[in-house]
Amino acid sequence: MSVVIVIPARNASTRYPGKPLVPLTGASGQARALIRRSWDAAMQVAGADRVIVATDDDRIADHAAGFGAEVAMTSTTCRNGTERCAEAVAGLGLSPEIVVNLQGDAPLTPAWFVEDLVAGLRGDPVAQVATPVLNCTGAMRADLLADRAAGRVGGTTAVFGADRRALYFSKEVIPFVPHDVAAHAPSPVFHHVGVYAYRPGPLAAYAGWPEGTLERLEGLEQLRFLERGVPVLCVEVQARGREFWELNNPEDVPRIEAMMRRMGLD
Repeated sequence: MSVVIVIPARNASTRYPGKPLVPLTGASGQARALIRRSWDAAMQVAGADRVIVATDDDRIADHAAGFGAEVAMTSTTCRNGTERCAEAVAGLGLSPEIVVNLQGDAPLTPAWFVEDLVAGLRGDPVAQVATPVLNCTGAMRADLLADRAAGRVGGTTAVFGADRRALYFSKEVIPFVPHDVAAHAPSPVFHHVGVYAYRPGPLAAYAGWPEGTLERLEGLEQLRFLERGVPVLCVEVQARGREFWELNNPEDVPRIEAMMRRMGLD
Protein backbone atom coordinates (compact mmCIF):
# COMPACT_ATOMS: atom_id res chain seq x y z
CA MET A 1 0.00 0.00 0.00
CA SER A 2 1.45 3.31 -1.09
CA VAL A 3 -0.69 6.24 0.16
CA VAL A 4 -3.28 6.16 2.93
CA ILE A 5 -5.39 9.24 3.70
CA VAL A 6 -6.60 9.54 7.29
CA ILE A 7 -9.22 12.13 8.24
CA PRO A 8 -9.00 12.74 12.01
CA ALA A 9 -12.23 14.03 13.52
CA ARG A 10 -13.23 14.70 17.10
CA ASN A 11 -16.44 16.06 18.51
CA ALA A 12 -14.96 17.89 21.49
CA SER A 13 -13.31 20.78 19.64
CA THR A 14 -12.42 23.60 22.04
CA ARG A 15 -13.30 26.38 19.63
CA TYR A 16 -16.25 24.67 17.93
CA PRO A 17 -17.76 21.63 19.71
CA GLY A 18 -19.58 19.26 17.36
CA LYS A 19 -17.84 20.74 14.32
CA PRO A 20 -17.52 17.52 12.22
CA LEU A 21 -21.32 17.15 12.04
CA VAL A 22 -22.06 20.79 11.23
CA PRO A 23 -23.98 20.97 7.91
CA LEU A 24 -22.57 22.98 5.02
CA THR A 25 -24.89 23.94 2.16
CA GLY A 26 -23.41 23.83 -1.34
CA ALA A 27 -24.27 25.71 -4.52
CA SER A 28 -27.24 23.47 -5.32
CA GLY A 29 -28.78 23.96 -1.89
CA GLN A 30 -27.81 20.49 -0.66
CA ALA A 31 -26.50 20.30 2.90
CA ARG A 32 -23.83 17.80 3.91
CA ALA A 33 -21.97 17.48 7.19
CA LEU A 34 -18.43 18.82 7.36
CA ILE A 35 -17.01 15.30 7.81
CA ARG A 36 -18.84 14.13 4.68
CA ARG A 37 -17.48 17.03 2.65
CA SER A 38 -13.95 16.35 3.90
CA TRP A 39 -14.34 12.68 2.94
CA ASP A 40 -15.69 13.69 -0.47
CA ALA A 41 -12.57 15.85 -0.97
CA ALA A 42 -10.28 12.95 0.01
CA MET A 43 -12.03 10.59 -2.40
CA GLN A 44 -11.11 12.86 -5.31
CA VAL A 45 -7.36 12.46 -4.69
CA ALA A 46 -5.65 10.40 -7.38
CA GLY A 47 -3.26 7.71 -6.19
CA ALA A 48 -4.74 7.20 -2.73
CA ASP A 49 -5.13 3.53 -1.86
CA ARG A 50 -7.39 3.99 1.15
CA VAL A 51 -9.36 6.75 2.90
CA ILE A 52 -10.12 6.33 6.61
CA VAL A 53 -12.08 8.49 9.03
CA ALA A 54 -10.41 8.28 12.46
CA THR A 55 -12.54 9.36 15.41
CA ASP A 56 -13.22 8.75 19.09
CA ASP A 57 -16.90 9.65 18.88
CA ASP A 58 -19.70 7.20 18.08
CA ARG A 59 -21.86 9.93 16.53
CA ILE A 60 -19.18 10.81 14.01
CA ALA A 61 -18.40 7.13 13.40
CA ASP A 62 -22.05 6.28 12.76
CA HIS A 63 -22.54 9.23 10.44
CA ALA A 64 -19.37 8.42 8.47
CA ALA A 65 -20.25 4.76 8.17
CA GLY A 66 -23.69 5.82 6.96
CA PHE A 67 -22.27 7.49 3.86
CA GLY A 68 -19.88 4.60 3.18
CA ALA A 69 -16.63 5.72 4.79
CA GLU A 70 -14.19 3.31 6.40
CA VAL A 71 -13.96 4.23 10.09
CA ALA A 72 -11.22 3.59 12.62
CA MET A 73 -12.12 4.14 16.26
CA THR A 74 -9.33 5.77 18.25
CA SER A 75 -8.87 6.66 21.89
CA THR A 76 -10.02 9.84 23.59
CA THR A 77 -6.45 10.48 24.74
CA CYS A 78 -5.20 11.56 21.30
CA ARG A 79 -4.08 15.16 21.72
CA ASN A 80 -4.32 16.14 18.07
CA GLY A 81 -4.90 14.86 14.55
CA THR A 82 -1.35 13.62 14.06
CA GLU A 83 -1.59 11.39 17.13
CA ARG A 84 -4.99 10.16 15.93
CA CYS A 85 -3.56 9.32 12.50
CA ALA A 86 -0.68 7.43 14.08
CA GLU A 87 -3.04 5.43 16.29
CA ALA A 88 -5.38 4.60 13.41
CA VAL A 89 -2.56 3.39 11.15
CA ALA A 90 -1.01 1.30 13.92
CA GLY A 91 -4.37 -0.11 15.02
CA LEU A 92 -5.20 -1.23 11.50
CA GLY A 93 -1.76 -2.76 11.04
CA LEU A 94 -1.01 -0.69 7.93
CA SER A 95 2.46 -0.15 6.45
CA PRO A 96 2.02 2.49 3.75
CA GLU A 97 4.80 4.43 2.07
CA ILE A 98 3.11 7.73 3.00
CA VAL A 99 0.31 8.65 5.40
CA VAL A 100 -1.68 11.78 4.59
CA ASN A 101 -3.48 13.63 7.37
CA LEU A 102 -6.36 15.50 5.72
CA GLN A 103 -7.83 17.56 8.53
CA GLY A 104 -11.56 17.11 8.94
CA ASP A 105 -12.15 20.87 8.89
CA ALA A 106 -10.80 21.53 5.39
CA PRO A 107 -13.62 20.59 2.97
CA LEU A 108 -12.41 23.03 0.30
CA THR A 109 -9.06 21.24 -0.12
CA PRO A 110 -8.65 20.58 -3.86
CA ALA A 111 -7.37 17.14 -4.84
CA TRP A 112 -4.25 18.60 -6.43
CA PHE A 113 -3.15 20.09 -3.09
CA VAL A 114 -2.81 16.55 -1.74
CA GLU A 115 -1.42 15.12 -4.96
CA ASP A 116 1.25 17.83 -5.16
CA LEU A 117 2.05 17.32 -1.48
CA VAL A 118 2.66 13.59 -1.95
CA ALA A 119 4.75 14.29 -5.05
CA GLY A 120 6.78 16.85 -3.09
CA LEU A 121 7.56 14.39 -0.30
CA ARG A 122 8.45 11.66 -2.78
CA GLY A 123 10.70 14.05 -4.66
CA ASP A 124 12.73 14.86 -1.55
CA PRO A 125 14.16 11.60 -0.17
CA VAL A 126 15.55 13.35 2.92
CA ALA A 127 12.24 14.93 3.96
CA GLN A 128 10.23 13.04 6.55
CA VAL A 129 7.19 15.32 6.88
CA ALA A 130 5.64 17.71 4.37
CA THR A 131 2.77 20.18 4.38
CA PRO A 132 1.23 22.49 1.73
CA VAL A 133 1.42 26.26 1.76
CA LEU A 134 -0.61 28.65 -0.37
CA ASN A 135 0.59 32.13 -1.23
CA CYS A 136 -1.88 34.69 0.09
CA THR A 137 -3.22 37.45 -2.09
CA GLY A 138 -3.70 40.79 -0.44
CA ALA A 139 -7.37 39.93 0.06
CA MET A 140 -6.58 36.60 1.76
CA ARG A 141 -4.05 38.31 4.02
CA ALA A 142 -6.64 40.97 4.89
CA ASP A 143 -9.12 38.22 5.89
CA LEU A 144 -6.52 36.65 8.18
CA LEU A 145 -5.75 40.02 9.75
CA ALA A 146 -9.47 40.74 10.20
CA ASP A 147 -9.91 37.51 12.12
CA ARG A 148 -7.07 38.40 14.46
CA ALA A 149 -8.37 41.95 14.93
CA ALA A 150 -11.75 40.48 15.90
CA GLY A 151 -10.10 38.21 18.44
CA ARG A 152 -10.71 35.04 16.41
CA VAL A 153 -8.05 32.38 15.94
CA GLY A 154 -8.42 31.55 12.27
CA GLY A 155 -6.01 30.34 9.64
CA THR A 156 -2.36 29.49 10.22
CA THR A 157 0.57 31.05 8.40
CA ALA A 158 3.99 29.58 7.61
CA VAL A 159 7.47 30.94 7.03
CA PHE A 160 10.19 28.83 5.44
CA GLY A 161 13.75 29.07 4.20
CA ALA A 162 15.29 28.87 0.74
CA ASP A 163 15.43 25.09 1.11
CA ARG A 164 11.63 25.09 1.68
CA ARG A 165 12.10 23.80 5.23
CA ALA A 166 9.70 25.39 7.68
CA LEU A 167 11.13 27.99 10.02
CA TYR A 168 7.90 28.49 11.95
CA PHE A 169 4.12 28.20 11.87
CA SER A 170 1.85 30.61 13.71
CA LYS A 171 -1.76 31.60 14.22
CA GLU A 172 -0.52 35.15 14.01
CA VAL A 173 -0.15 36.58 10.50
CA ILE A 174 3.56 36.29 9.76
CA PRO A 175 5.81 37.70 8.44
CA PHE A 176 4.97 41.28 9.39
CA VAL A 177 4.38 43.35 6.24
CA PRO A 178 4.91 47.10 6.73
CA HIS A 179 2.73 48.13 3.77
CA ASP A 180 -0.65 47.42 2.21
CA VAL A 181 -0.97 44.72 -0.45
CA ALA A 182 -3.43 45.09 -3.33
CA ALA A 183 -6.34 42.66 -3.14
CA HIS A 184 -5.34 40.52 -6.12
CA ALA A 185 -1.57 40.89 -5.75
CA PRO A 186 0.62 38.23 -4.14
CA SER A 187 1.80 38.98 -0.63
CA PRO A 188 4.80 37.68 1.36
CA VAL A 189 2.36 35.70 3.55
CA PHE A 190 1.74 31.99 3.06
CA HIS A 191 -1.41 30.34 4.37
CA HIS A 192 -0.65 26.94 5.86
CA VAL A 193 -3.07 24.37 4.43
CA GLY A 194 -4.11 21.88 7.12
CA VAL A 195 -2.79 18.74 5.43
CA TYR A 196 0.30 16.70 6.28
CA ALA A 197 2.16 13.87 4.61
CA TYR A 198 4.35 11.69 6.82
CA ARG A 199 6.75 8.87 6.30
CA PRO A 200 5.89 6.08 8.76
CA GLY A 201 8.91 6.53 11.07
CA PRO A 202 8.35 10.08 12.32
CA LEU A 203 4.59 9.55 12.47
CA ALA A 204 5.01 6.52 14.75
CA ALA A 205 7.53 8.40 16.92
CA TYR A 206 5.40 11.54 17.26
CA ALA A 207 2.95 10.30 19.89
CA GLY A 208 5.82 9.28 22.17
CA TRP A 209 7.20 12.81 22.34
CA PRO A 210 5.87 15.18 25.00
CA GLU A 211 3.95 18.23 23.88
CA GLY A 212 6.36 21.10 23.23
CA THR A 213 6.07 24.59 24.65
CA LEU A 214 5.51 26.26 21.27
CA GLU A 215 3.01 23.60 20.25
CA ARG A 216 1.03 24.21 23.43
CA LEU A 217 1.10 28.00 23.11
CA GLU A 218 0.13 28.11 19.43
CA GLY A 219 -2.10 25.04 19.46
CA LEU A 220 -0.30 23.79 16.33
CA GLU A 221 0.60 20.10 16.24
CA GLN A 222 3.28 20.45 13.54
CA LEU A 223 5.45 22.52 15.87
CA ARG A 224 6.24 19.33 17.81
CA PHE A 225 8.26 18.18 14.80
CA LEU A 226 10.19 21.46 14.65
CA GLU A 227 10.81 21.45 18.39
CA ARG A 228 12.24 17.93 18.03
CA GLY A 229 14.49 18.94 15.14
CA VAL A 230 12.50 17.08 12.48
CA PRO A 231 12.41 19.26 9.35
CA VAL A 232 9.03 19.95 7.77
CA LEU A 233 9.06 20.46 4.02
CA CYS A 234 6.73 23.22 2.79
CA VAL A 235 5.27 22.39 -0.63
CA GLU A 236 3.79 25.41 -2.40
CA VAL A 237 0.47 24.63 -4.05
CA GLN A 238 -1.48 26.66 -6.57
CA ALA A 239 -5.07 27.79 -6.12
CA ARG A 240 -5.91 27.52 -9.87
CA GLY A 241 -8.86 29.83 -9.33
CA ARG A 242 -10.18 27.97 -6.28
CA GLU A 243 -10.88 29.71 -3.01
CA PHE A 244 -9.62 28.06 0.16
CA TRP A 245 -10.59 28.44 3.80
CA GLU A 246 -10.79 26.12 6.80
CA LEU A 247 -13.67 25.82 9.22
CA ASN A 248 -12.19 26.96 12.52
CA ASN A 249 -15.01 29.00 14.06
CA PRO A 250 -18.82 29.19 13.69
CA GLU A 251 -18.31 32.42 11.73
CA ASP A 252 -16.54 30.40 9.03
CA VAL A 253 -19.69 28.49 8.05
CA PRO A 254 -21.33 31.31 6.02
CA ARG A 255 -17.91 32.25 4.59
CA ILE A 256 -17.29 28.72 3.30
CA GLU A 257 -20.85 28.36 2.02
CA ALA A 258 -20.48 31.63 0.10
CA MET A 259 -17.22 30.34 -1.41
CA MET A 260 -18.95 27.13 -2.46
CA ARG A 261 -21.70 29.08 -4.17
CA ARG A 262 -19.20 31.26 -6.01
CA MET A 263 -17.24 28.20 -7.17
CA GLY A 264 -20.36 26.21 -8.03
CA LEU A 265 -19.49 23.41 -5.63
CA ASP A 266 -22.38 21.19 -4.58
